[in-house]
Amino acid sequence: MENVVKTTENWTDIIAEKDSLIAEQESQIEQLKSKLSELEALTKYYEEQLRLAKHRQFGASSEKTEIPEQLGLFDEAENTADLKKAEPDIETITYTRRKQAGKREDDLSYLPVETVEYSLPEDEGKCPECGGALHVMGHEIRRELKVIPAQVKVIEHRRKIYSCRNCEKTEDHTPIVKAPMPEPVIKGSLASPSAIAHIMTQKFVMYNPLYRQEQDWLRQGLSLSRQTMANWVIRASEDWLEPIYERMRQELLNQEVLHADETTLQVLREPGRAARQESYMWLYRTSGDTEHPIVLYEYQPTRSSAHPKRFLTGYTGYLHTDGYSGYHTLSGITVVVCFAHLRRKFDEAVKALPPEKREGSESQKGLELINELFALEHEFEGLTPEQRKEARLERSKPKAEAFFAWAKSLGALPKSALGKAIRYAEEQYPWLMNVYLDGRLELTNNRAERSIKPFVMGRKNWLFNNTVKGARASSVIYSIIETAKENGLKPFEYLEFLFETMPNTTMGMLDKLLPWSPEIPDRCRMSPHA
Repeated sequence: MENVVKTTENWTDIIAEKDSLIAEQESQIEQLKSKLSELEALTKYYEEQLRLAKHRQFGASSEKTEIPEQLGLFDEAENTADLKKAEPDIETITYTRRKQAGKREDDLSYLPVETVEYSLPEDEGKCPECGGALHVMGHEIRRELKVIPAQVKVIEHRRKIYSCRNCEKTEDHTPIVKAPMPEPVIKGSLASPSAIAHIMTQKFVMYNPLYRQEQDWLRQGLSLSRQTMANWVIRASEDWLEPIYERMRQELLNQEVLHADETTLQVLREPGRAARQESYMWLYRTSGDTEHPIVLYEYQPTRSSAHPKRFLTGYTGYLHTDGYSGYHTLSGITVVVCFAHLRRKFDEAVKALPPEKREGSESQKGLELINELFALEHEFEGLTPEQRKEARLERSKPKAEAFFAWAKSLGALPKSALGKAIRYAEEQYPWLMNVYLDGRLELTNNRAERSIKPFVMGRKNWLFNNTVKGARASSVIYSIIETAKENGLKPFEYLEFLFETMPNTTMGMLDKLLPWSPEIPDRCRMSPHA
C-alpha cells in the first residue's frame, strides 16, 4: 500500500513538473513570437527605408502621379501612328514637329539687327547674255546670331577744374569751380556700376563662384582677386541695396497673404559657432494675389521661431508655411500649412511599398484622396477669391474632412512610412484646414519653394559663405535680384541702374527705384515676348 502511495506521489510530481515545463515552453514560444513580430516589423521598416533611399538616389524626383492616358516619353511613335495608312518610303518619312508660325521672327524682334549688304562689283553688273545693265529685283536674306563676348576697359573720369583769371590778378583769393561728375559706387576703388553688377549677376544669377570669376578676369587680362570682389559685393550691398531691401520689407508687411520657407546655409567664420554648424536662410514672399511681387531672404544663425517672429513684427495676415512647428507659435498670424507636404508623405509611403503591393494599398488610397483636392483646385482656377472660397467650402472641404476621418481610422505602425504620413496629417490638421478661410489662399506653399530654389542652386556651386557679413549681403542681393525677376526686370541692367543712380540721389527717392516703379528705364525691362 505504501508503494502505491509513493508511486502516485511520484506521478503527481512528474505531471506537475511537466505542466511547469510546458508552461515555461509556452511562455518562451510567446516571447519568440513577440520577438519575431518585432523583427518582422523592423525588417519591413528597413525594407521601406531601403526602397525610399534607392528611389531618392536613382529614381525620378517628380512626385507627379502617373496617369494612364498620359503619353509616355518613349512611346510617341506608337501613340501617334495611324495603322490604316500605308507604310511610307524612306524618302517620304517625316517627323511630326509642332512648329509655331512666326515664332523665329518673334524671338528675334527684340534684338538689334546689323545688316551686311552684298553687291556685285561694278564691272560685273552686266547681263551675261546681252550685256545690258542689271538692276536689283530683290534680296536673299540669311539670319544668324552673333555673340559679342564681354570686354573689359578702363573708364577714366576727368573733371575739369575752373578758376577766374581776373580774380587771380585783382583779388586776394581765387574761386575754384569744378564741373559736375557722378559719384562713384565705392570711393577710392576701381569698382564701377557695371563691374559690381556683373560680379553679382554671375554669382547670384548664374551661380558662378568668385574663384571662377577670378580666373575669368585673369583671362581678360586683369588680376582681380576674389577678396577684392567680395569686398565690392559686401560694400555695395550695405551702402546701396540695403535701403531698397528695407523699403521692400515695409511693403511686404502691408500685404494680407504671405509665404515663408527656410533652408540651411554654412557660414565658416561665425562668432561662437563651429564652421560645420548649420545656419539658415529664411525666405518671405508675397502671394499670387498681389500686384507687385516681393521676394525677401534673411540670414539667421539658427532655425528658432524668434526669427520669423521678429521679421514679421506687426504682421497679422495669413502665412503659408511647411509643417515646421516654429511657425505655429507666431501670435496674431494665421498659419496655412502646405497640402503638397502632406501629399509628399503619402507619395513616399507608396514608394516605400514593393511595386506589386502598391495598387489598392492604403497608402495609394490616401494619395488618391489628396489628388482629388488638387484636381478641384485646378478646376477653381480663374475664379475670383470670393467664388473660390465658396466653391472650396461646397466641394473641396467635405472631401478634406472625409480624408482626415479616414486617416484617423487607420491603424498603421507608427514607424512605417504610412504611419508617419498619418501622424503628420493628424498633427497638421488644424493648420491644413485654414486654407478654407479665404479664397486668396493657396493649397500649397510651392510659391515659396520655387523662390528659395535659386539660393539652393547657388549653394551647390559656392557651397558656403565665409563670413556673417557675406551671408547677410547674399540675402540682400538675392532679394533684390529675385524681386526684380518677378517684376519683369533684367538683373544685370537693374543692378547697374541702381549703382549708377543711388550714389547721386536722396533717400526720399527710394520709391522711384523699387522694381515695380514705372520710372525704371526700359533698358532694365525684359522684352514682352521673354
